[in-house]
Amino acid sequence: MTSLNCDRGESQQMTSVWMDFTECYSDTVSSVAAAARSGSVKLMRHLIRQGLSVDCQDNRGWNALHEAASAGNKECVREILSAAARSSRGIQAYVNSLTFEGESACYLAAQHGHVAVVRLLLNADADINQLTNDLSCSLYAAVNGGHKEVVELLISKGAELDRPHTASCWTCLHQAVYEGHSEIVRMLANVCNLEARDDHKITPLFLAAQYDRQDCLEILVNAGADVNSQAEDLATPLLIASQEGHEGCVNFLLDHGANPNLVCSRDWPQFPIHAAAQFGHNNILRKLIALTDRACDSGDGMVSPIYVAIESCQRQSMELLLREGYSPDAQDCSNLVGPLSPLSFALDLSSEGVSDMVRLLVGAGATLKEEEWTSALATDKTDLLQLILQHRWIPHPETPSPNRQGKMLLTPQERETLICAALGQVQFGACWMPLLLKAGLEPSLLLHPYMFEKAVSTVLNYLLEFVNWSTLSPPLQLILDRRRVEKTWEPYSHFDHVPCLSHLCRLQVRAVLGSDVLMRTDVVRQLPVPSLLHSYLRFSDIQEPSHERSDVQPVSDQIEEHLRPQ
Repeated sequence: MTSLNCDRGESQQMTSVWMDFTECYSDTVSSVAAAARSGSVKLMRHLIRQGLSVDCQDNRGWNALHEAASAGNKECVREILSAAARSSRGIQAYVNSLTFEGESACYLAAQHGHVAVVRLLLNADADINQLTNDLSCSLYAAVNGGHKEVVELLISKGAELDRPHTASCWTCLHQAVYEGHSEIVRMLANVCNLEARDDHKITPLFLAAQYDRQDCLEILVNAGADVNSQAEDLATPLLIASQEGHEGCVNFLLDHGANPNLVCSRDWPQFPIHAAAQFGHNNILRKLIALTDRACDSGDGMVSPIYVAIESCQRQSMELLLREGYSPDAQDCSNLVGPLSPLSFALDLSSEGVSDMVRLLVGAGATLKEEEWTSALATDKTDLLQLILQHRWIPHPETPSPNRQGKMLLTPQERETLICAALGQVQFGACWMPLLLKAGLEPSLLLHPYMFEKAVSTVLNYLLEFVNWSTLSPPLQLILDRRRVEKTWEPYSHFDHVPCLSHLCRLQVRAVLGSDVLMRTDVVRQLPVPSLLHSYLRFSDIQEPSHERSDVQPVSDQIEEHLRPQ
């Protein structure tokens, strides 16, 4: 565009008077525009009188008025407007001319907080609501920059207040809150729509809660903004403040009517308590525990916050929830988010070893179902089983012991499920059998045909050492006889004889005391027998079976097969 350089030759002799813009705007900036930018009123007036144009544009589409307005040079603006009024184009068309970005002189002045220049341009009929290419305007630019006086002026001159701007459809009030310009928010709150929504139906109050603008939050609430407004995805200001950990905002919202029991998701029944638990904001979580309906803990169709604490590995949040009475069992969420129970969920997420979440749940008394027992037994690793036995007592089936040593008793259902799972995992018997028997499991519960058919010799021999092998039932004896002939069982030689008197005596002691009491307490030390017999009475002389086994499926396949309907 040759018109951009129309005055270059005429003013060459004056270039030493002002800055050299050649590097920034190679051969494009006009001399008048350069003078306007630098505030050289006398030089600019001289250039205009020499006949140089005020309307030449540079490679951004900027003319002299844009330069003067952006720089805040009021006198230069006045001089340029005066020159434009004498032109054939007319002052109104000129004052509203736009850069290639769609920026007017009024917009540029407002953007930089030049209130006197904005006033001058408005008096010259500048379009107060002119939009830029990215849908901004003078008021939005002033709000963004925190220019209170410019905002006040534009409001008084009738600037459009609630129009959506930018791609996100934010209003000026949204932007003021986002930037934390509380005085401007106070000004706008008196004249703007407090419930204006962006493209996600988020209100200015929601932004205040999201970005921890507590001053702005208080202004909006006191002006009457809805503390329970919900975004398109049903999120509330309380949810977002809880998620972000803005404790002051959470407290203020709760004190002013925010509802902690509004469902905040279209996908599942999420409450603010879930957000606090997920992100480990425990001061907020503690407050929400006291205010959230406990139906979310175990109610049908709900999801306990225990689940989100597990998923995000928030140990302290989990401890707090359990300590405050949230159930380690919660509800079956398989129809909503997948897990059958918190413990099964924690086990699924435990890639290596036993996680902190599993430890907390077992310690809190989570119910042990088929899947959990299978996870503990269908493996070479015994850490989960050992953890369970640290916290749970296996009572004798006929004479249940009272709760001992602070441990919870296995329920009859849990014990039955344990036996079923154990029989289904005979190939791992060398790993789990010693632990269970030493933890007080009654050995007779394992005298089952399936055990006698499938157990390897070392495991079967170990089990027989805990019972009177001479009084086995005929069906079990037949299995042993057959396996002996088939050479799939190699019995100890003493199994061909009646047990010795000492063994029969310790079986009787166990029957009187109960296998759980004998194996897990020090009561044996109180018996009137020599101390050398204490270990013998507790079957400590029996050698544990080796861990060798053949053709073992992966643990995941074992669990799946065990749970598959028959």
